[in-house]
Amino acid sequence: MRRIGETATGAERPGAVAEVSRSPGTAALLVLCAAHFMDAVDLSDVGVALPAIQHGLGMASGSLQWVVSAYALGYGGFLLLGGRVADLFGRRRAFLAAVAVFGVVSVLGALAPTGGLLIAARLVKGIAAGFLAPAALSLITTNWPEGPRRGRALGWYATAGACGFVGGLVLGGVLTELSWRLVFALPVPIAIVALLAGRRLLPADPRGGTREKIDVPGALTATGALVLLVYALTQAPSHGWLSARTLVLAFAAAGLLVLFVRVESRARRPLVPPAFLTRRATARTNLTIFAMWGAYTSFAFLTTLYLQNVLGWSPLRTAGAFVPLGLANGALAPLAGRLAARFGAHRMITAGMLLLALSYALFFRIGPDSSFLTVILPVMVVNGIGTAATFPALNMSAVAGVPDRDQGLAGALLNTFMQIGGAVVLALVTAVAEAGQRADGGDPLAGYAVGTAVIVATVLAGLGATLLIRHRPDSGNR
Repeated sequence: MRRIGETATGAERPGAVAEVSRSPGTAALLVLCAAHFMDAVDLSDVGVALPAIQHGLGMASGSLQWVVSAYALGYGGFLLLGGRVADLFGRRRAFLAAVAVFGVVSVLGALAPTGGLLIAARLVKGIAAGFLAPAALSLITTNWPEGPRRGRALGWYATAGACGFVGGLVLGGVLTELSWRLVFALPVPIAIVALLAGRRLLPADPRGGTREKIDVPGALTATGALVLLVYALTQAPSHGWLSARTLVLAFAAAGLLVLFVRVESRARRPLVPPAFLTRRATARTNLTIFAMWGAYTSFAFLTTLYLQNVLGWSPLRTAGAFVPLGLANGALAPLAGRLAARFGAHRMITAGMLLLALSYALFFRIGPDSSFLTVILPVMVVNGIGTAATFPALNMSAVAGVPDRDQGLAGALLNTFMQIGGAVVLALVTAVAEAGQRADGGDPLAGYAVGTAVIVATVLAGLGATLLIRHRPDSGNR
């Protein structure tokens, strides 16, 4: 699913069902928007509840970050497979099944008695989202005729995501004041409505057609490699970066990645064709989104802990601190997309990444009694502007010069790198912050400073990839 500020492109793959001249209608679109809203809410509401979850379940900081990372890993690892399942077995069928699983696992997460079970629920929910996102988006691109009607449908779809992101921050804060478990139950009523309404309103899947073999080995090897990598980064501070345990996990992750490449090279219909991965523009764009989203996820994690554990803010007040970021992003993203089309995606990405690096550098100014107006607010506003500038342009670059048959793959791969970047960078920042805190006698501010330095370095590394992106104008990339 596309995150806040992203533009959807989603050209159809060969053999996809031909578009109909008559769209399913506003009610069907609302069902798809509700699913996008649900996913965006679940993305943003958990962050403000992390300290309460930590205290309620007695979780260590190194384990706490898995509440966020597990969802991202499940999402990123199964996004491409989810798209293939929707294409081969029916988009409506995949959408309804994913919504049902999402709702059931939300209930299980709300009732989880231990941190391990909560993390497991988040992982399964992320997998469900990986199937839900491409099914929902492809239902729009294959049922609303190309042109103004599809543009309006995708516009409402993006707006639902923006509203869900900001609404999740506020609702997460309000519900955490009552119980953090209510945060995990929040998507349940939305899932029930989307499931019941979707059965009646969404267009039926076409009958017949040849079903091709799904590249399950490719999805499993890629996901296994990423899980091992993040786990190695998470446990390294306590076991040692050069310990046998850490090195074995790292080599195992590398081995699975090599196996993934080999599986893809031999598969008749690989999850990701190797030739596509070797495209220089694709690699550079994906590395940029990896760094950008990884930095933001880590920043949100550190900021939430700082506001509540150091400044003593309530979850609701903490949620309010992020609202200016969401508002700046939502208000400026449409304009940024038009500017990228006019002046070039390359320039907008560069400007956006520079603004993001500036916003994280401003976070170095935090202290034990920082003011919201002079310290926190500037960080949030600059970050929101930088995010708005970068996301639409990255989507344009992801599909620039890509054949129509591969544009859906380009968008899915971009989202995959975004989710995996969030998991991997968060694991690294958490590990470094914990080490910095211990080295300075347990001072959390020392840990936040070291973690922020890693975040800034990550954005600058992404900026390095950005400077290599050569955007080729394409009238179809809007």
